[in-house]
Parts: sequence; C-alpha cells; structure tokens
Amino acid sequence: MKTKTIIILSVLILVAAAAIFYFTSGKKEKEVTFITAKAQYGYIAKSITATGTVQPVDTVSVGAQVSGVVKNVYVDFNSIVKQGELLAKVDPSIIQAQTEQSKANLANTKSNLDYQQSNFDRQNKLYNLGAISKADYQVALNQYNSAKAAIANAAAQVRLAERNLSYTNIYSPINGVVLNRNVSAGQTIASSFNAPTLFVIAKDLTKMQVRAAVDEADIGGVRSAQPVSFTVDAFPDDIFEGTVQQILLHPAVSANVVTYTTLINVDNKAMKLKPGMTATINIYLEEDTNALLIPSRALNFKPDSTLLKKYTLIKAERNTNDQNNSGKGKKANRPDSSNNGKMEKAEIRKSFVWTRKGDTLMERRIITGLNDDSYVRVIKGLLPGEEVITGVVIGENKNNTDNTERSPFMPQMRSRPTRQSNSQ
Repeated sequence: MKTKTIIILSVLILVAAAAIFYFTSGKKEKEVTFITAKAQYGYIAKSITATGTVQPVDTVSVGAQVSGVVKNVYVDFNSIVKQGELLAKVDPSIIQAQTEQSKANLANTKSNLDYQQSNFDRQNKLYNLGAISKADYQVALNQYNSAKAAIANAAAQVRLAERNLSYTNIYSPINGVVLNRNVSAGQTIASSFNAPTLFVIAKDLTKMQVRAAVDEADIGGVRSAQPVSFTVDAFPDDIFEGTVQQILLHPAVSANVVTYTTLINVDNKAMKLKPGMTATINIYLEEDTNALLIPSRALNFKPDSTLLKKYTLIKAERNTNDQNNSGKGKKANRPDSSNNGKMEKAEIRKSFVWTRKGDTLMERRIITGLNDDSYVRVIKGLLPGEEVITGVVIGENKNNTDNTERSPFMPQMRSRPTRQSNSQ
C-alpha cells in the first residue's frame, strides 16, 4: 500500500513540474535580432551577357584567277608576309604557249594589214582614173578596214594572254599573317566559275574584333562605345576589355531565336587572343563606380505584427523629417550632388526602407536608381553609414550584419573589373 502511494505521488510531482516548465517557458519572450546593412559607396552596373567569336578586324582571301597546276608554294601557316610578296606560282607553260600563239596571230594580222593597205592604195588610184567600178573599190576598202580591226583584236588577245601569264604569280595584297593555306605544290586548281581561295591573310592580329550574338530582348539597350568585358576558355583567369563598335542590322534566326551581331573592338597587343576563340561577353549598359549602395532586399522588408509588442513603428507618411529629406515635386527625381550632377540612366523610383533607433522602427522614403537585383543605388534619402533593416530573426542569435552575395546564376549582374585586371 505504501509503495502504491509513493508511485502516485511521484507521478503527480512529475506532472506538476512539467506543467510549471511549460507555462513558464511559454511566457518567456523570444529574442528578436534584426539583420542590417550599412549604406556605403561601391560599384554597381547593369549588363547583359552574350557569346561570340574572336576574329581579326580585317582578313583577305587570296585566290587564283587562272587554272593550272600549282608549281611552288613559298609561304606556310602563320607566315608573316609583306604586300607584294610572292606567295605561290602556278605552272605557266600552258598560258605561256597561249601568249606566244597570240603574238604570232598579231604578227599575221599585221602582215595582212600591210597587204590590204597596198591593195587599197592601188584600187583607189584605178578608181580615180575610172579604170574599175565603184563596187571593186568598196571591196578593197572593206578588206582594208577589216585588216585594221583584226590588228586591234589580235593586240587585245596578246594583252589578255600576258595578263593571265602574270596571274600565275600569286602575290600578297596586304601586310599580315597567313591564317590559312588551302593549296600545296602539285595541286590542280580550276578557276573556271569561282576563284579558289588559296590563302587567308589577317591584316593585323594586335587588333581583334569579337562578333557577339546579342538576343533581341537585350539589343535595345546596346549602344556604340559601351564598355565590354569577356573571357575565353584558353585564359579563364584573364579578363579582356573592349568597346562596342556597331550593331549589324541584319538579324540571324536559329530555332526561332533572333539575335543581332554586335561588333566589339579589342586590343590584342599581348597576342593572347587567337582567331576563332569563343568569348563569354558582358556588355555594360549602365555603370557607376562610386554609387551609394544598399542591398536590394532592404526594399522588400516590412515589419510584421509580432514586433508591435516590443517596438514602435513609424511609417513614412508620419515621419516629417523623412518627408523633407525625400524632396518635393520634381526635385525628388534629381540625383544629389554626391553624383556630381550625373543623371541616372535607369528610371528613378521612389522606394521605402526601414531603419532602427532604439525601440523605434522608422520607415524612410528614398529615391533609388540603378538596381542589379543584389544592390540598389540610393540617390536621395540616406547618408553613407546609415543602417537599413534587411531582415529579422526571432528566437535565434544571428550576426547583425548583412551578407548579401551576388547570385552565381546571374553573371550579367557582376561588377566590371578595373583596368588593372585586364590581362592584355
């Protein structure tokens, strides 16, 4: 009987202890931690991505205008050539024979002209004396004129044959580097319909051009002289820079995707870029190297009702000081003096953020500009060093800082590197 009583008392004590723990712990207030970030100056940019191919600025395809067997080739791949330098020679024996034949024909027509001229002079004298009819005179005149025309035709044939003979020597039209050689000694080339391309020569490899394929959805913001950075697989740690030269109006359509070829000029003094390399490109539509920035998620923070028990919330329309800071009328749409009068290219917007001062949370009206989805530029309404709330954690201890990072899946929003990072 005593054992049963002890067991019942033990159970009652445990139940009472559990109830006391439950009710006392439930009344304990959970700790509220705000995640904040300071407004500070930094770099922000809005860019688009594209892919393209590195090409020489100017290339020349050297072909052959005559048919025949290639007798000699004097240059090879990557050979540096000068304008007028002999690149290859086509066997001239057949064209040489045609030239000699044309010259022989010219000599024959000259001999015939001498005969026809003497015959015409004789017939002319007889006609003037009335010894022959007018019909005989006109026959002699016609034969003389035909002999003169034959001379001109034969002379033209000689010039044509000599010009074709000169085409058996293939010279470089420019100073440059041989990118491609499509012919070897002993190879037969035929230029009856199309001139075969024997060599491709690049004029200057120290200046390259990237042909970027820009999507039609992004092409509206692309302009000449905009800065560009890109990488190539051969040098993944090097960042190359260039500028937009022009947009070709002829579209390219592939699988119902419309793109526009955008030409980008690049300096290649280091000779790292090779023709045909694939480039991953960032075209910077807008950028600011000294903008007052806050995390973009600060614009989305709104305190919930659970904070009303401990904090006083003051919204922007009841905060007179913040309304004065935001400006009046059209002045609110102008950048402040910290931007040196530079107008924001992006659309200027009114936004709201929350700041904390003791147990008071105050909503601030600010003017924002360029937004890259990670950070937003503040034009008016905040001072450097002021903290804005980006989030809140209830019941857990968190570091009171903002660790906003740019998404790796949004390469178009990364910052453009400085000039010193350019590997060229």
